[in-house]
Amino acid sequence: MGNYDALLLLSFGGPEGPDDVMPFLENVVRGRGVPRERLLEVAEHYQSFGGVSPINGQNRDLIEALRPELDVPIYWGNRNWHPFGEDTVRRMKADGVRKAAVFATSAFAGYSSCRQYYEDIARISVEGGPELVKMRHFGDHPGFVAAMADHTRQALDRLGRDDARLVFTAHSIPVSMAETAGPSGGLYEAQLRRSAELVSRALGRDQPWELVWQSRSGPPQVPWLEPDVLDHLRKTSAPAVVLVPIGFVSDHMEVVFDLDVEARQLAAELGLPLERAATAGTHPAFVRMVGELMAEPEPVPCALTCCPAPVRRQA
Repeated sequence: MGNYDALLLLSFGGPEGPDDVMPFLENVVRGRGVPRERLLEVAEHYQSFGGVSPINGQNRDLIEALRPELDVPIYWGNRNWHPFGEDTVRRMKADGVRKAAVFATSAFAGYSSCRQYYEDIARISVEGGPELVKMRHFGDHPGFVAAMADHTRQALDRLGRDDARLVFTAHSIPVSMAETAGPSGGLYEAQLRRSAELVSRALGRDQPWELVWQSRSGPPQVPWLEPDVLDHLRKTSAPAVVLVPIGFVSDHMEVVFDLDVEARQLAAELGLPLERAATAGTHPAFVRMVGELMAEPEPVPCALTCCPAPVRRQA
């Protein structure tokens, strides 16, 4: 696998029981001035699923799927919950790892989806430890596209409607952050639209599709990317909808709550036939993609001015 002697799966992290929820959320929002009332509201989303986010289990499944594909050891570290990245890198150093490819569980440009992972790598690196090389954006990689197209096809089959509209979803971000994503701005949305187009094309569909947003947070006076998925469902003229969470590589809490709970409930109220495509997860094409990324020439890191951190307003 190129010059790498290990792979580090670097992810967001998530709670694995009721007692983990608030400490995890406090890690996520540290330094952002988020009111405790908002944390308690989000905590209820997790508690409705037993306090367990699906992301850690899906990362474990991905690691097991990768083992037969790779000839190097695989490590796993998170930003916000156990196993923390800094603990993992110390273990990698003790194991003698010299240079590791870093696969971040986010496919697109942007501060939260890319730049923050570079910051994580800088923060968790240790003197005498392994060199950590973040792999490139992969939203247009044939493996990611094939996985999402296959899962979308399965959702269309479950729905049994030839006239269903594809509605691609991604995590909304502040408009100011979207405008500074990438070297010349706008790259987050442009990459998502490119991925959606490739998935639609892989399905051989010539019907129109839409890209909408989900999981908005923050003060209402700050503009975020719109339309929100729920607002879109209320206004759509489509006879049936397949939601395709193109902006996620595994089932984060945002996917299972915003789409499987809230969007499904709204669709039922509207009498709108709806199915949700699975995320890439452990689809064989997606698993193979990781090895293919490791075999590519080492990516050139983004400029430090790319995807700058948002200005945080303290409450």
